[in-house]
Amino acid sequence: MKQVRMGVIGAGNRSMIAEYWHQPGGNSVVTGVADISMEALTDFKQRVNPEAFATTDYRELLAREDIDAVAILTPDHLHEEHAIAAFRAGKHVYCEKPLAITPEGCDRILDEWKQSGKHLMIGFNMRYMAMYQTMKEIIDSGVIGEVKAVWVRHFVGLGGYYYYHDWHGTRDNTTSLLLQKASHDIDIIHWLTGRYAEKVSAFGSLDYYGGDMPNDLHCPECELQNTCPEASFERMTQCAFREEIDVEDNSMVIMQLEGGIKASYLQCHFSPDYSRNYTFIGTKGRLENDDVNDKIYVKTRKSGSWHEMSDRVYEMKQMPGTHGGADPRICQDFINLVLFDKMPLTTPFAGRMSVAVGCAATESIRAGGKVVQVDQGRHRPAVQNDVPVHG
Repeated sequence: MKQVRMGVIGAGNRSMIAEYWHQPGGNSVVTGVADISMEALTDFKQRVNPEAFATTDYRELLAREDIDAVAILTPDHLHEEHAIAAFRAGKHVYCEKPLAITPEGCDRILDEWKQSGKHLMIGFNMRYMAMYQTMKEIIDSGVIGEVKAVWVRHFVGLGGYYYYHDWHGTRDNTTSLLLQKASHDIDIIHWLTGRYAEKVSAFGSLDYYGGDMPNDLHCPECELQNTCPEASFERMTQCAFREEIDVEDNSMVIMQLEGGIKASYLQCHFSPDYSRNYTFIGTKGRLENDDVNDKIYVKTRKSGSWHEMSDRVYEMKQMPGTHGGADPRICQDFINLVLFDKMPLTTPFAGRMSVAVGCAATESIRAGGKVVQVDQGRHRPAVQNDVPVHG
């Protein structure tokens, strides 16, 4: 195989990454797409490949012999169904995060993956951003010593626009936004520390969104559209204050990782600004990012080594492509995985573990903050390339 023939399941907003796969003169081409919306299919073909096969039944897509691999870009609760069907059809799978909405769902996908002999890659594109790759290299260099504490604040500006006007706002579709939104952050904590979370305690609530508005109310039809602070007319426009919304918009999680590392995570969806602020404290110093100004700060303490002689500031370069240049790189890594068995920066088990931690934290929140052990399941490899195994 010299060129991977890609199929896409889910032609919504995230399907914009398919443009990176459609390189007819290169080593991948998009040959098919499936979505339940004819409008989405038409738009996809106009954007990506007018000649692509299009269907409203993903099973028809999987049955085609001119498709080697599929990208699953559907709502979270459908990932398990689509990934398992793809493996059974003999396709390689790229699956957007989260891998599934329960650890058990992840395990079922991993079972099928191992039986299929095909490749599975998780869409953790933050691992491909210059900011977090640089932070990992700094930590791995030893300049801040052995990491002992982590603090993450995720201010989700426009949280209603992204998550409470559509399917994301209900537990049946997401379990909670500690999977959909925090799966990136949990994964980065695991990746940069080199340890997985063992137990969590969390508090959270629905402090702003949700309410008593009808579930079938849409912004363009609402008499309050001119005064409502959450009115939206650009995306899916269900009312952000409708009755069915039941996922927390304000959460705090405390984690204990392997090796005794302590980590905390805040996610708030009604913040006026958007930012992910990470701090890692080690035995020799502290690392903190500023993603608003594209900088990383390293401060060192007395250590009896040359590390204590300077503090440093790293300035991120602007990389081409969406998500700070991460999307074209992660798409190419999937093709390299399929064609050349080149291992990407992500692993299937890492995808499973971000879900397991998010589910444990959600359980803790809904049980009043009790400590919950993180289920590591049965698929942890003896050796893996993203997080070392420690006895």
